[in-house]
Amino acid sequence: MSLLSQVLLHTKGDFFRRLVAIALPISLQTLLLSSRGLVDVLMLGQLGESEIAAVGVAARATFVSTIMLIGISAGGALLSAQFWGAGDRDGVRGTTALTWLMSMIFAFFTVVLFVIYPHDIMALTTDSEVVNDLGSQYLVITSLSMFAISCVNSMAIGLRAMHKPGISTFFSAIGIASNVVFNWILIFGKLGFPALGIKGAAIATVISGVIEVACLYSYLYSRNHLLAFRITDIIKVLELSNVARFLKLSLPTTFNFLAWSGGLFAYHAIMGQSGVQGLAALSVMTPVESISLSLLIGLSNAAAVLIGNQLGARNYEAVYYQAIGVIVANFITAIFMSGMLYLLQIPILNSFSALTEETRALVEKFMLILSLGIVLRSVPMIAIVGVLRAGGDVKFCLGQDLIAQWVIGIPLAAFAALYLNASPEWIYLLFLSEEAVKWVGCYFRVRSKKWMRNLIGS
Repeated sequence: MSLLSQVLLHTKGDFFRRLVAIALPISLQTLLLSSRGLVDVLMLGQLGESEIAAVGVAARATFVSTIMLIGISAGGALLSAQFWGAGDRDGVRGTTALTWLMSMIFAFFTVVLFVIYPHDIMALTTDSEVVNDLGSQYLVITSLSMFAISCVNSMAIGLRAMHKPGISTFFSAIGIASNVVFNWILIFGKLGFPALGIKGAAIATVISGVIEVACLYSYLYSRNHLLAFRITDIIKVLELSNVARFLKLSLPTTFNFLAWSGGLFAYHAIMGQSGVQGLAALSVMTPVESISLSLLIGLSNAAAVLIGNQLGARNYEAVYYQAIGVIVANFITAIFMSGMLYLLQIPILNSFSALTEETRALVEKFMLILSLGIVLRSVPMIAIVGVLRAGGDVKFCLGQDLIAQWVIGIPLAAFAALYLNASPEWIYLLFLSEEAVKWVGCYFRVRSKKWMRNLIGS
């Protein structure tokens, strides 16, 4: 049989229905999380470009720490998906408890770092004292939200493994809604509160995180949900073999995520060489980019669940052709999303009323480049997140990202900015050079089938 026939054979029936059913809630949750950053930028954008630049730089720093926490929980995500596929409910519950504990430990160290060194972190990207001071205020306060992110994410990965991502998405919506309300109150000084500006946006982020955690955990524990672990579950799972297996998967992925997100921070620093205008334009693009990629991220994470389920059940023949099927589906979806962004760019730009005419013109150019970037990122994204990591192929993913980003992408962009004095739009375009490298690496790795591994030994 031809490759196409095999793909159609193994993805017929309810495979894509289950993929979409898992992907849509995850995409919505990603969209909501991205909207939280967009709300801050939009509301603070009414105050001035310094506030936009400050929250953009600070948000990149918190994004790096968030990515680290997601990396720590990656081992839990891989194991939970395979335990669920193997029908091991105790394994899912214990993995969730271990994921929560590890995430909270790493969140603590992140908070300490942001509270002690906020000005040093901001100085990595900007020379502007005004932007540094504003961003430092935001960074210190929002660092506390790392604990909320750990709590929510550890439960979210378990729910995804069980094909129930809609539960965490619902409570994320509550968190986002509360963030909008408290932003309005605290940024502009409504309902008798003082106008706190960027500090108010940071406080609103922390409050909304507490509300989201309280609502999600109250729901799960009141219903005695499978994931509502107790202290006894944490003690039970703290065996050396369990922790070692968890860290063997999580640490390479964590370092991978840190290197990748640190690379994004480096890109921000490179763009900062073009001035506050370039930083402001990039700060506008950051949440727009996250929203544009939300459906692709959802499909990639959904694919990781289904591929992980199949590997846990040792259905190796089916999983290979299903992997090819989801990669093609993500590419087609990316073309659609790219077209939508291109058509909607004017209404999106009109939302940022505080932008100067020059900055708006620059953002328009960035929008066109991002439309291309969405398509370029689609295949590497689902190949890495949805296929290779589902089989525990974390070391290959780490090596590929380090080479593509730190050996090729960042040096090219830095050379263009520092030695060629390239305009911001050309620098932004060079940010995408790493994706071309990943296309080649992902193609050969997926075809090799070396990623098809059962991680739970059952």
